[in-house]
Amino acid sequence: MLIALLGLCLQLLAPDFPKTRAVIESAIKQKAFPSATVLVWKDGKTLLHESFGRLTYEPNSRKTDTLTLYDLASLTKPLVVTLSLMKFHSEGKIRLDDSLKTFLPETANGGKERLTLKDLLLHQSGLVAFRRYYDCCSTETQVLTRIYADTLIRRAGDTTIYSDLNFVLLGKVVEAISGKRLDEHFSETFCEPLGLKNLTFNPPDSLAYRIAPTEADENWKFARKRPRVHDPTAAMLGGVSGNAGLFGNASDILRLLLPLLNGGAIDSLRFFSPETITLFTTRDPKLKLRALGWDMRTNGEKTSTGKYFSMETFGHTGFTGTSVWIDKRRNLCVIFLTNRVYPTSENRQILAVRRALHDAVMEDLKLVEERAEVQ
Repeated sequence: MLIALLGLCLQLLAPDFPKTRAVIESAIKQKAFPSATVLVWKDGKTLLHESFGRLTYEPNSRKTDTLTLYDLASLTKPLVVTLSLMKFHSEGKIRLDDSLKTFLPETANGGKERLTLKDLLLHQSGLVAFRRYYDCCSTETQVLTRIYADTLIRRAGDTTIYSDLNFVLLGKVVEAISGKRLDEHFSETFCEPLGLKNLTFNPPDSLAYRIAPTEADENWKFARKRPRVHDPTAAMLGGVSGNAGLFGNASDILRLLLPLLNGGAIDSLRFFSPETITLFTTRDPKLKLRALGWDMRTNGEKTSTGKYFSMETFGHTGFTGTSVWIDKRRNLCVIFLTNRVYPTSENRQILAVRRALHDAVMEDLKLVEERAEVQ
């Protein structure tokens, strides 16, 4: 009898996230995206980890599950590059004021001579936001040559321009320090020690059935097969780049992030010093919208974190419809993955859905707290 009562109490207290589910189910009906995975972690426990919808809108399309892989797009920036630089910083291998040219001498031109790692991490380099390299280049070498020779359009430190080029360059810095290609360094440094089987660049054809499809890009003009990654710059760079290219699922993303939520260590493995975590995930006092390699929660009606997350929240979004947000004050992490660019990136409903989703998560968590108080 006691065991039965205990089970009933646990069931009553367990969060079932009705508002969160309703937001996702409504979004799929409205064709904001065909599929989604939501993971909610709080105070050391995963409270929700569920997938919704099908890989495409076709009724016979494969149902998604928690092993479905998503093109993470710009989540590559913090998950691969920023975490790698945080580890180097913890080990004393880099300083924020180190010059870019120290690691990439070929970039010492076009006004970039004084660029620092901090400039790039804060998107204060003055580099252009984006270029269509497929209009002027046909090889990876040509793309890199153009990026290395690019001229600043603003003086470093004067203006915030969110630029993919910042993280293409930082990815190359990681390679210069590690002596390995970016995907190899990421795998050996994080994936293998943490047992991550579902975070990868250039997933093999054998995993194609598990990958949520993205946009059919009609602009791609080359005869050779395009890498599966959606981002055109990452595609031109062979699918491995600091700005995009990583594929993965929510559970592996969470495990990758757990050291950040646990003072830099997990199990017997230490990745970061607590001081480095604080340094990289604290809002820059001058640039209120950013931390080092991470975005910060903003005020206003259009913030993707909604209205309840604290101002200590850091994370990032991805163009394909992905996001990760960590509220340090609440010890909360929400991972939201979709393939909203299928079949076209013209569909922008994700902007409103993100806000609604994060609000719903917080309201569902509040319901759990209220139930616990009643008990």
